[in-house]
Amino acid sequence: MTTTRSAAGVVPAAGAAALTGVFSVVPAAGEVLIGVAIAVPQPWAAELEAWRQRFGDPLGSTVPAHVTLVPPTAVRRADLPAVREHLARATAAGGPFRVVLDGTGTFRPVTPVVYVRLSAGAGECTALEERVRAGVLGTQRRFPFHPHVTVAQQLEDEALDLASDQLAGYDAAFDVDEVDLYELGADGRWRSVQTFRLGG
Repeated sequence: MTTTRSAAGVVPAAGAAALTGVFSVVPAAGEVLIGVAIAVPQPWAAELEAWRQRFGDPLGSTVPAHVTLVPPTAVRRADLPAVREHLARATAAGGPFRVVLDGTGTFRPVTPVVYVRLSAGAGECTALEERVRAGVLGTQRRFPFHPHVTVAQQLEDEALDLASDQLAGYDAAFDVDEVDLYELGADGRWRSVQTFRLGG
């Protein structure tokens, strides 16, 4: 059985994993599903999203390539202004930095995920995540934070092995100067609804 996590706690869920990833979150009435992430810029985003779809990941066409800071979280719509104010403060407290993507890693056997690793910028991502995952977004972490870009999940081992092998030599580098607040739409797609500049 999968579980869902919201600010109110953990409740059973079934069949909703395709919406948000390995651990499903189902918003209650009056809530919206949000996430906070560093968007991978173009042209690398299109490359990684295409790879994800090629591996057969059901989220490949609905989730933009990103480094998660706050995973899918249900919040009350009435609390969104406070969330936005918090993100503005958290992102203003730190400046831009550079990320280098290099090769692959996996969270197996704990979760069926293959990802592209960060060989530079992980420390800055961790500091940013600590500032963001506080206050109104201070929900409990299921696992320790490990910055990464998911390229395959919820797949059989054969497909995960293929993803790990195919992208073992992947590399890219880009500057991070902003963070995005995402919302899950009624069509099942995640979209950025506001961007916050690092350093204010």
